[in-house]
Amino acid sequence: MNVMRQLRALLPAVVLLAACSNPTGQSQAQSIPDMPQPTRRVPADAASMKLSFSPVVKKAAPAVVNVASRRVVQRRVDPFWDFFMGGGGSGGAQVQGSLGSGAIVRADGVIITNHHNIDGMSDITVQLADRREFPATVLLDDPRADLAVLKIDTKGEKLPVMAIDDQDRMEVGDLVLALGNPFGVGQTVTNGIVSALARTDVGAADFGSYIQTDAAINPGNSGGPLVDMDGDLIGINTFIISRSGSSSGVGFAIPAAVVRQVVAAALGGGHSVVRPWLGVKGQPVTGEIARSLGMTAPRGVLVAQVYPGSSADRAGLKEGDVILSIDGRAVNDEGGGAFAIGTHKVGDRVPMQIHRGDREQTITVRAEAAPDSPARDERTIKGRNPFDGATVVNLTPAVAQDLHLDPFAGRGVLVTQIGEGFALNAGLRPGDFVREVNGRAVNTVAELNAAVAGQGRNWTVTVERQGQRITARFST
Repeated sequence: MNVMRQLRALLPAVVLLAACSNPTGQSQAQSIPDMPQPTRRVPADAASMKLSFSPVVKKAAPAVVNVASRRVVQRRVDPFWDFFMGGGGSGGAQVQGSLGSGAIVRADGVIITNHHNIDGMSDITVQLADRREFPATVLLDDPRADLAVLKIDTKGEKLPVMAIDDQDRMEVGDLVLALGNPFGVGQTVTNGIVSALARTDVGAADFGSYIQTDAAINPGNSGGPLVDMDGDLIGINTFIISRSGSSSGVGFAIPAAVVRQVVAAALGGGHSVVRPWLGVKGQPVTGEIARSLGMTAPRGVLVAQVYPGSSADRAGLKEGDVILSIDGRAVNDEGGGAFAIGTHKVGDRVPMQIHRGDREQTITVRAEAAPDSPARDERTIKGRNPFDGATVVNLTPAVAQDLHLDPFAGRGVLVTQIGEGFALNAGLRPGDFVREVNGRAVNTVAELNAAVAGQGRNWTVTVERQGQRITARFST
């Protein structure tokens, strides 16, 4: 009886389904006429750009290149292992390679890419979008910004060029495309948006204010362009944050302002980029600091030290001031301040808004290069003395920038490398300051060289390490 009741309950539903079915047994989808294929066309305005990114890609892609580099290194073989493997105990040659991307920025074959793509490499090859390959030379290498400018010989042929954006009008949420050669699979395009701007607390380079994007960036994309919807280069894709090593939607690009600066230096015949230096050491303003200074909100950088004779010192900046903005660009950490002044030309007069006392005011800073006096005079000490094998240099703010050191770490003779020699066994370390030799003060490399010129056997050496003085005695 229960089964019969269930069948009666289902009967109306079955009748309804039968009434709605196609009595001819044919699919209703077959009765829909074929739709004409849409005609591809260049979008007429920003709104219609949503239809396809292909016009942007067609404009930008011909100027995107692959950058392959390699070097041959001698591999040191463990003699014990080599003996049992039947070898002769000598090292063997090993080829190390790197694969990245780049963008053509001048028709005669000038290309921008990442420094880390060609760092230490002796053989660099550029492959164009049409798959032709050319050997490349390095016009300028800028480790501070992780950029390098390459040149290929086109024999007079004019190549497609990607324009470097000169507006700097990006906003969070703008559409962008990332082009490059991820994993070596070939030219690839990914899309996303500008996720954030002015990221200064990320990355390995010590000079940067990165564009953050969720466009997929993977190994091999490094050096490739990030372009806007005009097909112009707004950044150079350089690194990602990922636990897996693959894109997780947090990628970073070096902004066009830095790219322009590096390319201009290379085309001007320079072998390095001279960037203005503010000469300030500071810390971000926290809520507690803001309240103590009578500020309505935590913003800016509290000045802790001003380097004597620097551009900030000449402009009248003082300890306890708060830097709010430089040239209208908000500054919230030390790196942001370095970037804001560093993208200017030496000699520019730059407005700086500061908080001093109970009010805000504007001062003008003249953009100046980091001091490089005395001359660096880098040399490796030789002879029968405790510094044998040590490479030393006069530390100045300019040298500190090149070596990625704190310019406020101190002045004097800095040990930068320890090679084979007595210094290796004496316990000297890179980063040590040499302060005295046999009771004689040492302030320059020339003074150190004079102090060790004698043929003495007993030595008393004083070095400064991480702010503490250490004195040791040696016999050579």
